[in-house]
Amino acid sequence: MAINKSDYIWFDGKFVPWDEAKVHVLSHALHYGSSVFEGLRCYETAQGPAVFCLNQHVARMFRSCKIYRMEVPYSPAQVAQAILDTVAKNGLRSCYIRPLIFRGYGEMGVEPRRSPVQLVIAAWQWGAYLGAEAMEQGVDVGVSSWRRMAPDTLPAMAKVGGHYTNSQLVRMEAAEHGYAEGIALDIFGYVSEGSGENLFLVQDGVLYTPPLSASILGGITRSCVMTLAREQGYEVREALISREQLYMADELFFTGTAAEIT
Repeated sequence: MAINKSDYIWFDGKFVPWDEAKVHVLSHALHYGSSVFEGLRCYETAQGPAVFCLNQHVARMFRSCKIYRMEVPYSPAQVAQAILDTVAKNGLRSCYIRPLIFRGYGEMGVEPRRSPVQLVIAAWQWGAYLGAEAMEQGVDVGVSSWRRMAPDTLPAMAKVGGHYTNSQLVRMEAAEHGYAEGIALDIFGYVSEGSGENLFLVQDGVLYTPPLSASILGGITRSCVMTLAREQGYEVREALISREQLYMADELFFTGTAAEIT
């Protein structure tokens, strides 16, 4: 989906015009995937624009940075305020927000810690992630031949740019087979998640979702769905899900800030 340009991007503490937000071609993140990011949505409400689970997203971003030993030059409170300021600066009422912490231009080589840690925040209007009709009519999905990472290879609970090369493979394969999205299995053959979404399965009135140990990202929307479902009296089980359970389910749905509930 094409990006609808806004006016400004927050770049290392100041606003710059959208087309002037640039980095050096030898920035570490471009070569080694050394970036941490979040995706947030802002919704228009009667009280004004509201960012969904702002503090939870910022906290997860800082946890991801901690795993990768990235010293962020701002506090969580400062980042949260910068996100709100970016929405306001661009005059947006409803939008998608992408904060990105990355290692910039410093030294070349796998060792990242001699490259500066930088932060950008962009916000723009963005529709339904899996298509305009996905919310009402659903989408076709297929099980991918690509697996999620083994637990001792990459930290699945960190939302890191380099990890999404695996997601790209899942998504491209799905598209080539005529599907809107793919479902990846973990290294043991159990259901993990979509290329950029968590997954829920409904069977006999019970909600099932893979546990964190199935190489999934601990989704913010996933957590909200589990809380709301339990408050409404539904049984929710975090459990390993075999591939065949996908075919026996009464319903499947994805959750994620970009995909929302699809």
